Amino acid sequence: MSTLTEILTSATSKRRFIQLAGLLLALFLAYKFLYPLFFDAYVGKANAPLSYNSSRELTAIEFEALARELSEEARLEKAAAVVSEDQDPFARQVKTEILMNTPSVVSAVEPKHIEYFREAGIRQYKGPETCLRCHQTITVNHGNGELKTVNTLEDIVNSVHFKFQTSAGGFSTYGYDGRQVNAGPHKIPVGKIDRACGIPGSFTWTGWAALVESRPEAAGGEVEVRSEGCGQCHIGGNYQPATEKMMPIGDVPDSAKEGIDCLICHSRTYDMNKRYVIKDDKGTRWNQDRSMRAALTVAEIRNDNCLRCHQHNMGGDIYAHNVAATQLGDENQRLLHHGAKRGNPFSPQDDVHAAAGIQCTDCHVPEGHKIPRGRMGVDLVANDLPDVDVTCASCHSEAPHNNSEDKALLNGHIARMACETCHIKELEHNSVVLRDWVHPTWNAEEGVWEYTDIYQSGEPGKGFKFLWFNGNGTFLANALGNNPEGTGDYNPLMNQMVTIDDPEALAKIRAAAEKLKETYPEIDVDAYVKKATDPLSQLTPEMLAKRREMIDQNLKAAMNDGDSRIYPFKIFNAMMYEDMGNQGPFGAMILPFDYATYYESGDPKAAVQVAISDPIVKRMYQQVFKLYMMDEFMYYFGVMDGWKPNYPLVNGELVNVEPHWMRQMGTLMVNHGIQGKGRECKECHDPNGIMDFAALAYSPERVAELQDLEGLKQSGSSVGSSSQASATPSNP
Repeated sequence: MSTLTEILTSATSKRRFIQLAGLLLALFLAYKFLYPLFFDAYVGKANAPLSYNSSRELTAIEFEALARELSEEARLEKAAAVVSEDQDPFARQVKTEILMNTPSVVSAVEPKHIEYFREAGIRQYKGPETCLRCHQTITVNHGNGELKTVNTLEDIVNSVHFKFQTSAGGFSTYGYDGRQVNAGPHKIPVGKIDRACGIPGSFTWTGWAALVESRPEAAGGEVEVRSEGCGQCHIGGNYQPATEKMMPIGDVPDSAKEGIDCLICHSRTYDMNKRYVIKDDKGTRWNQDRSMRAALTVAEIRNDNCLRCHQHNMGGDIYAHNVAATQLGDENQRLLHHGAKRGNPFSPQDDVHAAAGIQCTDCHVPEGHKIPRGRMGVDLVANDLPDVDVTCASCHSEAPHNNSEDKALLNGHIARMACETCHIKELEHNSVVLRDWVHPTWNAEEGVWEYTDIYQSGEPGKGFKFLWFNGNGTFLANALGNNPEGTGDYNPLMNQMVTIDDPEALAKIRAAAEKLKETYPEIDVDAYVKKATDPLSQLTPEMLAKRREMIDQNLKAAMNDGDSRIYPFKIFNAMMYEDMGNQGPFGAMILPFDYATYYESGDPKAAVQVAISDPIVKRMYQQVFKLYMMDEFMYYFGVMDGWKPNYPLVNGELVNVEPHWMRQMGTLMVNHGIQGKGRECKECHDPNGIMDFAALAYSPERVAELQDLEGLKQSGSSVGSSSQASATPSNP
């Protein structure tokens, strides 16, 4: 024992201990101070302290005046909603004034933060710094009943709403190599941050915050600067997305955390006119509302908060009830996007749940700042809580039809049909099906060149299709599932997801191609329509054979996993530029566009050149990124020999870059825009119905039965039961 003590207390041991402690301290200091500088230089992004002109300190008199105004507004809104409108206007006014000044109304609706800020002496809102004075930690109520206290800021920073990706497992998507994404030991960051998408035409690295010089017709050709970029719909306020969070080590700097926009989610009176791009000596970033008005009206999250961003995705920018799209900015107004991504708005006018006052968070129940998306998904949008269900049955049960004389027949459908199949009758008419980024069109109203939407539709069979779905999807957003009682021929990646054959749709696509030819005489209309409506025609026979083989060998297990139901899926495809050095049977690596170059010049090639000149895109084509994530990314993509790091820009010219339609339709889940009254039976169960039972791999005999509504009613059968079922359909 004494020998051990002597060794530990010897001069040599003390020196080694000091050396070790010094090394650890040096490593800590290097990580804390040098690594962020190295990282910024490596990816070519800026981080710096942020300021916002809406953050202004109020005098005591200004504060009290604002407090009175906000209190009166809240009390008036409450009283006006209670007092009946069906009476003499003067009497209604008197009753409203009496009610709004009663102590119970004042106590119930006066914004609580007025008193909090008054007592704390807070007269200026400074972002998270202000919020954290009281909310340093929060208690998270997990779905299993467990309560846990967490650091509030870290909870936000590590949520998908801030970092836009995750390296964790839990994805319901499968690579074309047959592996579930991030289920194995080599996990890579996957989400919206690091992938180009055909709807926005870029990814967040290169399209975060841009200023575009537009020349709208109404302005007589004068320049109007407009705001564009992914950052308009995200809570980060820095000059870049949270790129640091993609790496195995490192954290976003404090300046980026101070740029988090708490109020866009938590304030009742947040002014979207403050969301516009500003430019300073560090670069471009998104402004935000940091006014005391917004800060004093913090309250429980309601639909309005969520829809400030999410209606852009669901209803679209020109949706009549998209409130945020009417507040385009006090300066550098945001560009409006004329095509809807999903076309299934959540609003009282178009969704029965919104009309009933159901809040987003009633179904997507948060756990702290982690919000569940649901277990089922076909794309690579990251999910904070992948094990948490968000389903219709959570409220409605598996037998929701109780008031109809045909309730047994209708409830029998649940075994084989999703609720959305009957209760989403159509999408918005401007739901984008085919978008061409390679041949832009001049938009005189906006004064910019923009993508050309070759085809938009919200109709069944045109804008969306019915597909079997078991909750799994592919790496490129293709729904997976199978007909458990079908012929075994269901193969949507070779059929439904790669063809448009509706005669009316084909006619409109051809007309759009002919119109486009007026601007681009080199377009061969027949070839253009063929590739747009049959994108597999772009593959060689060898690639087609490899595609069939990979589907059969790698995806059949995921298609047959669990129970499948028929769901509606919004379909979408885009023509973009691709790096043909990284291609396989399911497509090639999509390249992004620089927004300002694209919108201002209408030169898509030049826009690609600028975008891929971004330092972080260059890093993608280097060995570190290849080993860290790009090889794995390409395996999922179906390119089994890995990432080819041949940078496609040489001496200012694009090399081995070609424009193509993606090789299959993306199939996007649509779960909102729910109608209370479902479809009439005849809409599906008819030879001319909207449901293509043959395409869903039912046998010819079963197709005939399913198209004979009277026969189905007499037998008590349904789409969810076998042919000679009893009055109460079975679940096969």
